[in-house]
Amino acid sequence: MTSTTSVSGSSQPIVSVASSNSAGAAGGSVINVSQLVSELVSATQAPQENIISNQTQAVTAQISAVGTLQSALSTFQSSLSALDTPSAFGTETASSSNTSAFTATASSDATLGSYSVSVTQLAQAQQLVSSPFTGGSSATVGTGTLQLSLGGASFSVTIDASDNTVAGIAGAINSATGNPGIEASVVTGTDGAHLVLTSSLTGAANTINVAETDTGGGLAQLTYGTGNTANYTEPAGGTPQDAEFSIAGVAYTSPSNTVTDALSGVTLNLAGTTTTTSSSGTTTDTPAILTVATNTANIQTNVEAFVAAYNTMQQSLASLGSYDSTTSTAGPLMGNPLLLGIQNELQSALYSIVNTGSATYNSLASVGITTNSDGSLSLNQTALATALSSNYGAVSQLFSGASGVATSLNSQITADLGSGGPISSTSQTLVSQENALTQQSNQLQQQMTALSASLTQQYSSLNTLLSSLQTTSSYLTQAFASLPQVQGTQSA
Repeated sequence: MTSTTSVSGSSQPIVSVASSNSAGAAGGSVINVSQLVSELVSATQAPQENIISNQTQAVTAQISAVGTLQSALSTFQSSLSALDTPSAFGTETASSSNTSAFTATASSDATLGSYSVSVTQLAQAQQLVSSPFTGGSSATVGTGTLQLSLGGASFSVTIDASDNTVAGIAGAINSATGNPGIEASVVTGTDGAHLVLTSSLTGAANTINVAETDTGGGLAQLTYGTGNTANYTEPAGGTPQDAEFSIAGVAYTSPSNTVTDALSGVTLNLAGTTTTTSSSGTTTDTPAILTVATNTANIQTNVEAFVAAYNTMQQSLASLGSYDSTTSTAGPLMGNPLLLGIQNELQSALYSIVNTGSATYNSLASVGITTNSDGSLSLNQTALATALSSNYGAVSQLFSGASGVATSLNSQITADLGSGGPISSTSQTLVSQENALTQQSNQLQQQMTALSASLTQQYSSLNTLLSSLQTTSSYLTQAFASLPQVQGTQSA
């Protein structure tokens, strides 16, 4: 008879006992020790291993979810910098009613208001055109040393045989060390080549002077200065002059057409005059209006960005704590106190009443920001524009005041993301749990290795015993079979 025992339902017998016939007796008893031990260890290890694996997957998912939460908060926080300080609302804009006369920009310290601006003269740079040199740009002029000056800065140029032509002298001037802004060029006409010197600096004080400092006299025909103007002419528009204008009737001059010090916080870029001259010679001034106002368009853009950034964050947080009834799938942080606490903090700031000094504009809803059924925000542009034009200061306080919405949100998120904050603490706890599970898995593996060794030893010994018993059984069977048969006699 053959007996088979199996733990896992394997088709291979684990224990085989030979039959009583002589062929079976020769086989002996055999236990498939390796298979039996493997199945016993697997039966012991699998339940515990599944528990550890499931717990590890859950903890890993939570670690990833906390990282997503941290990233979402950080991204949203970056949008608050445009709204969470008073300076963020201190943005002004400057406009001109006549951009042909001037344009303007304003900084945060500009004073709001409207100003009449008259521009009677633009600043000009000096330009000098030399007398002609027959022979063109390659005509030889001479050698020597020139000292050129522009305003209060001067530099020297030495001319030798390698650059003593009109073109050569122009190149030497342009490449000279210490040149404060004199640009030299060559213009060729029907009468010959002209050396043209142009100042890069406007203003009456920035005049060009050219002197020959050696005694040779080879470059005398290029000199220019007070009492020595015969060698050059000033073309139309080439006379150095300051800009002349007035703001609110106050006259001002500037060596540059970019004026930064006439009106505090405002930069004027002069482009033309506001005066016209009739055919009869009558000059008429039509002042342009400079308007310095609050840059509400910029604030509206920043508020739009705030709402969009919040909605993106809110969608991420909602996904982390959601539950899909169709698939019976829960978000990795559903019911988690960390997520719930942060969501409550955010909503508390959003729905707060802020002391803005205005009973009308003291909440997000009052400036057009409302909450939808899914937790996202909506912005009514018209309501926001009305609030900004009606009480800009109150809107500023609503977001950037000491207890303003953006200020509070920024403070809360900073605390949440800090090294000692709840996100950091939760992350550390989850990492510790993950490490503990890894250690449990390693310990289980070690225990199963030891169990495998112990069972192998036990069943190997049993196998030896069974083999010995079967050998004895076979011997006894054969011995009894060889005994003579005892015949019985009938009684009378």
